[in-house]
Amino acid sequence: MRARAVSAAAAALTLVVCGACASPFGPQYEYEEQLYLSVDGSASVTIDASIPALVALRNLPLDPSLDAAVDRDAVRRLYEQNGCDVINVSRPWRRLGRRFIQIRVRADDVRRLGQCQPLGWSGYGFTRANGELKYHQTMGAPAVGPVPNVNWDGGEIVAVKLHLPSRIRYQDSRRLDRDESRPVERGNIVTYEQRLTDRRAGKPIEINVTMDPKSILYLTLWLFAGAFGAAVVALGAAIWWIKRRGRRPTRT
Repeated sequence: MRARAVSAAAAALTLVVCGACASPFGPQYEYEEQLYLSVDGSASVTIDASIPALVALRNLPLDPSLDAAVDRDAVRRLYEQNGCDVINVSRPWRRLGRRFIQIRVRADDVRRLGQCQPLGWSGYGFTRANGELKYHQTMGAPAVGPVPNVNWDGGEIVAVKLHLPSRIRYQDSRRLDRDESRPVERGNIVTYEQRLTDRRAGKPIEINVTMDPKSILYLTLWLFAGAFGAAVVALGAAIWWIKRRGRRPTRT
């Protein structure tokens, strides 16, 4: 009985987390691409989107109605048939009267992500020169599809969120309603936002980031190794000093 209660609580928590679609205190996006970049140029993208947004922005043959069942295997096949290396397709969830789903894809070279047709509205650039890494992305016009009877109110937001591997030297993201730069979030996260109406109209999103060539994890491991080595040396010195003091002759 107790195990059943724990399982029910875990299931409820999972639904709450999925329904929030990231942090419950952060903005809720109608369509979001989270790109996880490595210093070697490989990348993965997590797409969190409503079914109506996938139809309206990427012209995917899906049923946007709330009562329509979402076949995860069919969504996976749809992405794979369009040149995507799919990692996972999540269970759908509901929010604001619409169904949402998450699709994760990957590429050994971020510059080839555009070969995945649902991500083909973007051009990706990644270069290494003069001791720094540069990432560039231009998100162009959508593949417009028909979406009847969707309860959008005009306040829906589209986002591209970059999870970057090293210290950021420059980034040009801006706040949605103010002409000022957005702060870098914890974990080296940079967010570019646009209203869904502007995205549907084809207003481009330009992304430019310059960063260090060494990953934060790499530098952290070296720092940890250095601290550990210093601790070992200090411990060895303390042991040597104690032994040396113990060998001194006792004065009568």
